[in-house]
Amino acid sequence: MKRVAINPLPWVTGPLGPCVTEQNLREALTDLAQTGFRALHTDVPASMTIGQYKAILDEYGFAPAPGYFAGDFHLAEKQGAIVEQAKAHAGTLAALGVGSTFVAGNIDMARFANPAVGENGSAERTKRIAETLARLADAGFAEGVRFALHPHVAMIIETEEETRAVLDMTAGSSLGFGPDTGHLLWAGMVPERIIADYADRLVAVHLKDVDPAAFRQTLRYEDDYMAAIGTRHLWTEPGRGMVNFDAVFEALPAGFDGWFVVEVDVPNLPSALESSRASYDFLASHPAFAGDMA
Repeated sequence: MKRVAINPLPWVTGPLGPCVTEQNLREALTDLAQTGFRALHTDVPASMTIGQYKAILDEYGFAPAPGYFAGDFHLAEKQGAIVEQAKAHAGTLAALGVGSTFVAGNIDMARFANPAVGENGSAERTKRIAETLARLADAGFAEGVRFALHPHVAMIIETEEETRAVLDMTAGSSLGFGPDTGHLLWAGMVPERIIADYADRLVAVHLKDVDPAAFRQTLRYEDDYMAAIGTRHLWTEPGRGMVNFDAVFEALPAGFDGWFVVEVDVPNLPSALESSRASYDFLASHPAFAGDMA
């Protein structure tokens, strides 16, 4: 069975970014219970115990799915602290019975202003990132959780060159691959090609699409990251944009049993509920998923 979840970002994101509270978590679950989704991206609020969080998911009939970890992996002086934070993150997921998580670098403000072109990068920075990721992935794996590299526009691992370099330099470590179809495309990659090339490292996949008209406008007006996703509505629901999902699903390794997490940060459809329904319906009707979704 294909394991499918959703990230409730449209319900929990405020002016300063995602911030899960009991109230907005319940609002998200109330809406999502009206869709076919029955698993949720894991993000335990600081004010809530693991047990309390799990009880709320149980109340609405949802299971926990992979989470998300980020850090300043390029700063050597933070490496030790980041590894300890990653172990704690892995411990939380392991306590919930979740065996994988996405791992992305923190925002690079030069890339935030000029996204998807590798602003401010260097081979030396990428090497430091790879070293830290290898360490934290091995530490997380010892806790029972597989960390999966998640390239992300406007963050310190953004381009195809950086993605391939980090994966190649961490070969032999526990670090897996957790791509996002939308971020790969925006950064100039062919999602199905890089997924196929690192199929043996694939752990989980974020599913989102890229609106073609918004994408053209973003490039034409050289939008910053927030203008692109917040004003242009660059992201759209899977199956409604430029990503070739037939090819993406064909590129998956045989017998792939990792998670698929729908993540449409800012819905293109009029409401978060409509967006989530459309996303689920697309997957449920696709030959790669039809009759085989958990």
